[in-house]
Amino acid sequence: MNRSRILPFYMAYPLPLYYQAEDSVTRDLEYLQQMYPMQAKKYQKVIAETLESIDYEGSMIYDEYPDKWQIYRLTQMIMDKIEKESETPETDPERTREFVQILLFYEIYKKRHLNRNGILKF
Repeated sequence: MNRSRILPFYMAYPLPLYYQAEDSVTRDLEYLQQMYPMQAKKYQKVIAETLESIDYEGSMIYDEYPDKWQIYRLTQMIMDKIEKESETPETDPERTREFVQILLFYEIYKKRHLNRNGILKF
């Protein structure tokens, strides 16, 4: 019998252990997002909807170096949606824009590093 083709028992299915660590990272990130303040959750929902609409192969969010002007335009589109949906005007729109832009960068990062199985790749 050819013993060189026999795998040890711990090598037979190595992938579940590999994805287990990344799955815990995904769960951790989702848990921390649930702890966002209400305003941030509202902004993140609008950002996620906007990114879903431009999520396709060759989209600017998957560029190796996304263009700063396109990110600015995307932030402006999101701000317009937020202002349209908001009942009360923002007290400090520049600070809100910066906050939305930070959340946008995070969501783009998540989209870029999410593989087909829904597991984040770091």
